[in-house]
Amino acid sequence: MARDIPIEYVRNIGVIAHIDAGKTTVTERILYFTGRTYKIGEVHEGTAVMDFMDQERERGITIAAAATTAEWDGHRVNIIDTPGHVDFTVEVERSLRVLDGGVVVFDAVAGVEPQSETVWRQADKYRVPRLCFINKMDRIGADFERTIDMISDRLGMLPVPLQMPIHAEERFGGVIDLITMRAWAHSGDRDESPAERDIPDDLQAEAERWRDKMLERLSEHDEQILISYLEGHAVTEDEIRKAVRRGTIANEFTPVFCGAALKNMGVQKLLDAVVDYLPSPIDLPPIVARTMDGAEIDRPPQDDGPMTALVFKIVTDPYVGRLAYTRIYSGVLRNGDSITNTSRHKQERIGRLLRMHANDREEIDEVYAGGIAAVIGLKETFTGDTLAPRDNQVVLEEIVFPDPVISIAIEAKSKADQDKMGQALRKLSEEDPTFIAEYNEETGQTIISGMGELHLEVIVDRMTREFSVGCTVGRPQVAYRETVRKTAENRTRFVRQTGGRGQFADVVLRIEPLPPGSDNEFTNAIKGGNIPQQYIPSVAKGVQQAQHNGVLGGHGVVDVKVTLLDGSYHEVDSSEMAFNTAASICFQELMRKAKPVMLEPVMKLEISTPEDFLGDVVGDAASRRGAVQGVEARGTVQIVRAMIPLAETFGYTTTLRSMTQGRATSSMEFDHYEEVPAAIAEAAVKA
Repeated sequence: MARDIPIEYVRNIGVIAHIDAGKTTVTERILYFTGRTYKIGEVHEGTAVMDFMDQERERGITIAAAATTAEWDGHRVNIIDTPGHVDFTVEVERSLRVLDGGVVVFDAVAGVEPQSETVWRQADKYRVPRLCFINKMDRIGADFERTIDMISDRLGMLPVPLQMPIHAEERFGGVIDLITMRAWAHSGDRDESPAERDIPDDLQAEAERWRDKMLERLSEHDEQILISYLEGHAVTEDEIRKAVRRGTIANEFTPVFCGAALKNMGVQKLLDAVVDYLPSPIDLPPIVARTMDGAEIDRPPQDDGPMTALVFKIVTDPYVGRLAYTRIYSGVLRNGDSITNTSRHKQERIGRLLRMHANDREEIDEVYAGGIAAVIGLKETFTGDTLAPRDNQVVLEEIVFPDPVISIAIEAKSKADQDKMGQALRKLSEEDPTFIAEYNEETGQTIISGMGELHLEVIVDRMTREFSVGCTVGRPQVAYRETVRKTAENRTRFVRQTGGRGQFADVVLRIEPLPPGSDNEFTNAIKGGNIPQQYIPSVAKGVQQAQHNGVLGGHGVVDVKVTLLDGSYHEVDSSEMAFNTAASICFQELMRKAKPVMLEPVMKLEISTPEDFLGDVVGDAASRRGAVQGVEARGTVQIVRAMIPLAETFGYTTTLRSMTQGRATSSMEFDHYEEVPAAIAEAAVKA
């Protein structure tokens, strides 16, 4: 079966922005105007097609990226609507990895917001060409020019407005096309297309100013426009459109459009721009793959090339099972194909292929180069894996995800829930690479980690609803340690008489502190045969077992050296078990003599913050018993490095975001153990 739409008529785009900028509202209007839906879904009413999860409809935010396909002006537009909340940044990351273009939505009142900067940097990472859509021009405080200045200042990108608004706030009535110098007015009827009119007299001079600015910026990047501009020739509409397309695809600048999606204003023109200016798969450089020998090779987007695909998302669907969202870079993927997961060296078989429309599915027989589809039947395939034919194996670059920054403890309410919880955690961690579930043997807790408190709240909610797991959550316990501060010796005699053969062991041990970060040591210093050689390993084992539980709070003991100095034995009553027990008792008594102290894990924390909030960030770190190691400038932000006890970091990410209007980010990793202040140690022991 032949391809139904030529590849040059395919657009793979993502809608990205800060939370509440209007991404989902823009996507809902695109679906309506392209005829994909017959009724407009509203986020505030909980009826948005793209926000189909219960958690999304209740909270009025996008949580999981949703894919759909629409047709416009003879083009096929594959759209992924992404979340705007920083906790779900993984959805933006993996979507941008496989998309060819992006529509970045800005709130005309708020301008460039914190998460706008984050998603913009993610798009920069994958060199995704973008259009900007300044939304909510009808709101009080909407400022088109200020938002454009913020795009330039905060994002470091040259914005080229191709439209300007017809007034703003409650007077917003449409847009002026700066290429054709015609106005497109909206009547307010959502089913009516915008009407073409002359530019209003009171806006003519301003429109001329914006057009001159547009041509000036284009001339800086396009030689043809520069020649015409300098020589005073009239630049044709076709020349401008070609120049805009070239510059957009090359990421030299980003075209800017405006509208009010909630009132259906400006969306049709935005769709025209997607078709006119964003690239098809063949407009971008071919994806680079690596052969099994490590050599790099291009995979151009050709239907007759070897099939090469990347799985960018795993979803557990309650009706059809495990879905693997896949981007086909080269060749054709068909139902029933046997392929290789080259990332894991596993053989897989394609069960069914689906074209997704949010949570609705349309079965298809094949997907061609440049297409996106969901695959059923991949059992050993996960996010970031490459699919290729058995006889032409290559691997694509993996998707790198950020590490989790917050953890909580979770417990099942019953034995039945315990069994279901394990399965639910496994499936959820398969879907979301930034969600990690681990069992901590030291504290006996299951610890789940994610990108923020909302992220983990949604995970727990999904476990309750989708997997029927009864569970409770709480703060995780800090894994404290114990050590000693001085040297001590002790003799322990273990004697038991039970009527028959008794138990006898006699050991003399010495304990001494080692430098921080050292492994525990055990040394045998006995000269002669006071203790037979066969009992020495039992003494060592008894000491090692006792080191699992210190004398202050039952925490593991670290950084100590134990030496066996002397002892005695009985010909009949001595045994390996007796020496094991004697060594354990002796070690506990040694710990009490040698000035035991509690140690706590200290994290190395790195904070990236705008300079405006530097004082607040440093002050907050100090209030958490943190020691600031240094501050340095990196571009437009300040990097703060500090050491902070793990016990003081719970909830830190949320506090940091609140303190910096969401513009600061942090990462932390374990560095070393350090002595706990006496008051805190006393409270920890009581707890």
